[in-house]
Amino acid sequence: MARSWINYGSCAIVMVALAACGGIRTSPFVAPVSGSRLTLVTPIKHVVIIVQENRTPDYLFQGVPGADISSYGKTSQGVLVPLHQVSLGEGYDLGHGHESFIKDYDHGKMDGFDIGLRKPDRLRPFGYAVPSEVRPYHFMATYYAFADRMFESNQGPSFPAHLYLISGTADTDTPPWLVENNPLDSITHRASVGGCDAPKSAIVNTIDPGNGFLGPTPFPCFDRSVITDFLDAKGVSWRYYQSSRSAGLWEPFDAIRHVRYGPDYANVIYPETQVLTDIAQGHLAGVTWVVPDGIWSDHAGKHSSKKGPRWVAAIVNAIGESAFWKSTAIFVTWDDWGGWYDHVAPPIDNFYELGFRVPLVILSAYTPKGHVSKKQHEFGSLLAFTEETFGIPKGVLHSTDVRADDLMDSFDFTMLPRPFRDIPSPKFIPAANRYPSEEDP
Repeated sequence: MARSWINYGSCAIVMVALAACGGIRTSPFVAPVSGSRLTLVTPIKHVVIIVQENRTPDYLFQGVPGADISSYGKTSQGVLVPLHQVSLGEGYDLGHGHESFIKDYDHGKMDGFDIGLRKPDRLRPFGYAVPSEVRPYHFMATYYAFADRMFESNQGPSFPAHLYLISGTADTDTPPWLVENNPLDSITHRASVGGCDAPKSAIVNTIDPGNGFLGPTPFPCFDRSVITDFLDAKGVSWRYYQSSRSAGLWEPFDAIRHVRYGPDYANVIYPETQVLTDIAQGHLAGVTWVVPDGIWSDHAGKHSSKKGPRWVAAIVNAIGESAFWKSTAIFVTWDDWGGWYDHVAPPIDNFYELGFRVPLVILSAYTPKGHVSKKQHEFGSLLAFTEETFGIPKGVLHSTDVRADDLMDSFDFTMLPRPFRDIPSPKFIPAANRYPSEEDP
């Protein structure tokens, strides 16, 4: 079995200090003990996590007051170059697998984004969004709150990232191995989808976060604890809205065996636009995740679209204009950096955690206007907030929810609830023809 060793500075020097550089290990799935329905200690009764794709703060949020955003990038030659406008609809993608993280990170120098690109393409990663295209995002960030120290928990692409968003890890059934990258077909070696419904030839590379060695290549269907196990035990409803009910890269519950083959899979709802109908009809679960269809994803590539901001705005406006506003916390985040430049070096914890910055917008009636959070957050922070909101012990997943903060710095529950302000945006109109995700084969 081939092995890989990565030098991450202090983690390479202090290999024995696993408390500082080692991975947070998880146990196999254990059904939680049933608990009574809880009494909330905050006004929040609904947590909504809207997931977009593949952008960085430096790309999306130029000009947000008080945020740590750079208008310059650094090339592998040490040259500072001004970021240039790149439309959300631009037709090229950038590498964002684990190998791309290692290259871009370059031992903390954050100057490897152009390495390996053809000379005419070397400035492609150094882009920022056309302001008119991302105006809804900027309004959300400035009228509500923005976090400029939100980091992807993992150093890789969508499939493991989405597992982290529901479980705080991308654990396999065999410790210490974590899912490293998106799945592959073991026969053709081309990209594949992940999940229990994936083709039988699908495999996924794994990594030991304690030393960076590559491990076995299992079928991408696993069984470990997910936050919904504990929501079920508390009697808290949940829904996961996605574009199709099948294996994929943005469909993590398909990859959790006891959910996929149990009654909870009825809470996986498709198409994702059903969330707008449900809210309009007065139905919003205790915890809701929403992922996009490819056509209104922010993912770059041949099907790149400018419709992501209006899709997100449509969900936020639907909640804000409903009876749910005063009891809901909305988090909008992106699953990975997508290969786009960002100037902030991530706080490396081990050989696979943490990854690059991703944006996080926080909206609620109890979020101070224009607040910019400077605390370190990660995907596990969304889980920690959910745990504490619903009376579940923080860290119950024994994963990144242990070390992560709980995002409470962006809420003031002593203030009078702020009335909702509509997010200015072009009207969202569901398309008749849809696209697969840019990462799906």
